[in-house]
Amino acid sequence: MKKLVCTIACAAAFTALLAAPVRAEDVKAGDLVISQAWSRQTPTGAKVAGAYLTVENKGSAADKLMGGSGDVAGRVEIHEMAMDGGVMRMRPLDQGLVIEPGKTVKLAPGGNHMMLLDLKTQLKQGDKVPVTLQFEKAGKVNVSLDVQGVGAQAPGGGGDPGHMMKK
Repeated sequence: MKKLVCTIACAAAFTALLAAPVRAEDVKAGDLVISQAWSRQTPTGAKVAGAYLTVENKGSAADKLMGGSGDVAGRVEIHEMAMDGGVMRMRPLDQGLVIEPGKTVKLAPGGNHMMLLDLKTQLKQGDKVPVTLQFEKAGKVNVSLDVQGVGAQAPGGGGDPGHMMKK
């Protein structure tokens, strides 16, 4: 009887693991934790794309996301969306995006985001696009953007938000 209960408990635990959404491990870079890196499919011939992710600073000092690089684009810049005289405008953050200690910064559609400029190829849904982020203190960090469908507002529902690894 004891063995039967143990077998059922193990089977239930295994089933729960299988039912849980698959998610790549977060990237740890110094005191930073980077998660949910993603982008959207681009139309054929597009020269720009937005990219999004979340950065949590678990340390006691601020760091800055300065930009990045990747084979898919000529440049990777950090941009903000801000109201200017009643008009929403996008502009590069030439001095980087500060991630304050104990805070989480989410790069998302309609707000702060990364711009992949001078695209060399179309981003297609299901692709994993490697980029390297450049932080002022944490240095270079490799992430892989999980390409979602056109118009997506968040990484895939319960799917892999992007495999990432520290360089």
